[in-house]
Amino acid sequence: MIPWKTLASVATNDGPLELRQRGDDEFLIVVGGRVLMTSTTKISEQALATLAVSALEGRPAPRVLIGGLGMGYTVRAALDTLTTHKMKGNVTVCELTRTVVDWCKGPLARLTNSCVTDKRVSVVVGDVAHHIARTRPGHYDAIILDLYEGPYKATQRREDPFFGPTALARTHAALAPDGVFSVWAEDHDASFVRRLEAANFTARYHKLGQGGRRHVVYVAKRLAPITRAARPAPPPRGPRDAAPAPRNRRR
Repeated sequence: MIPWKTLASVATNDGPLELRQRGDDEFLIVVGGRVLMTSTTKISEQALATLAVSALEGRPAPRVLIGGLGMGYTVRAALDTLTTHKMKGNVTVCELTRTVVDWCKGPLARLTNSCVTDKRVSVVVGDVAHHIARTRPGHYDAIILDLYEGPYKATQRREDPFFGPTALARTHAALAPDGVFSVWAEDHDASFVRRLEAANFTARYHKLGQGGRRHVVYVAKRLAPITRAARPAPPPRGPRDAAPAPRNRRR
């Protein structure tokens, strides 16, 4: 068997982030010894973007935000889906590590026809949670999170920066009416669906692949904020309905 060769490594808070290659076309991204993704397993990453962007059909120029670049498969799927549906949209991708962007412009570029250099793509090096928090209300038609950890029990706390109730409220605010919020996860988490619904999203999920562990893609649609019904205005006062004189208040 051909051994893996480490092409590059960079220190991160989660341990060394490494790009490895085996043969001519097989790549692996690893952090702290944990496999994040491989070039041979990409169905769920592609479906994540395809399902989200397809739901925008009919919008002439949708704005799409993708959190997490990885090997670029999600970005490439978003671009291809825009083309398929004849939409003149654009994609902003937030990637926390600049080195990953360099990899996608370098040794990984051939996997996605150099998606990050497409003229429709803007790359932001930074935290996508901070980017969403700073986004003006209603700016994006779709927000897609392709992070190496999706929602699970540990992200139920209110302060979770991506999947907690406060973060979901920020995402809701950053989306246009009927905007789409799509999330990749390793497994289905029913509590995340409940949090989406509590945050005023409709939510459904898809299990991808066959047999074994199947990754999950959540596709949620933004609903209008719930507002209290306005009280009806009182009828106009007639001459007999004059307001009574105010009573003196005792101290």
